[in-house]
Amino acid sequence: MDTPFHAGELAVQQRAGVQPMAARVGHSIKPTIPPAAAQFLAERPFAIIASTDSETRPWASLLAGDLPFMHAVDEQTVQIRALPHTSDPLFANLKTGGDVGLLAIEFATRRRMRLNGTAEWDHDGFIIYASQVYANCPKYIQSRHMTSQLTTAEVPTITTAKQLSAEQAQWVSTADTFFVASAHPEGGADASHRGGPKGFVQVESATQLIWPDYAGNMMFNTLGNITANPKAGLLFLDFTGHRTLQLTGQANIVWDKVQIARHMGAERLVVFNVESALETRHVLPFMES
Repeated sequence: MDTPFHAGELAVQQRAGVQPMAARVGHSIKPTIPPAAAQFLAERPFAIIASTDSETRPWASLLAGDLPFMHAVDEQTVQIRALPHTSDPLFANLKTGGDVGLLAIEFATRRRMRLNGTAEWDHDGFIIYASQVYANCPKYIQSRHMTSQLTTAEVPTITTAKQLSAEQAQWVSTADTFFVASAHPEGGADASHRGGPKGFVQVESATQLIWPDYAGNMMFNTLGNITANPKAGLLFLDFTGHRTLQLTGQANIVWDKVQIARHMGAERLVVFNVESALETRHVLPFMES
């Protein structure tokens, strides 16, 4: 049977008891970029990019540029005229090319779309050759209005560690939005959004986070990747402080009903163990207005 899903996604769908419904929803995944998606990309001042480094660790990165920095050249090719800061893992990952996942999101209207494919370095940017393109529903996207500030006199400053600082732990524990990068050995990379009430991400320690997995589109792209490959990357944005926090580490899914019941609305839990944390200041090109 033809399916857009790999074995990890199918396994999670089956365990959650939604495989027939997921098969129907899966018809929305296309190999080409429809005109509406091309227009949406062209209007976005930023995107979230998932990539993997030389150690196959996924990273979620923010990429921004002057409009229109993302342009669909044809129905399977997106040209991106922007590059991340050289300290961002995405910069090195793009140099070698490979699988990437792109998430375009508009907080004000709560719209989002995903485009997964392969990247190729291209002078002052890169090209993505699409293999999967699809929209997601607005569930759990926190509505916010952003003011662009693409130019700043401040030079980005970077700190790295193997665990969260006390300040970072506080930041994460009050977040209502973050992004997940995951990757499958054959299925490619993917960037996804996670949202909920402030405090939905629980900081268990300086090296461990837990968040609830709520009812969604039933495709389980992220959890399917994690099932096949537990390596994952997280990205937190400080919408008022111009900072980003990138984490990479190991994730696993919790199906235990007793543990799940402690988290209101959760259908599963995800436990994430931090292996590396990278905070970049003076880099977020917008702020909440």
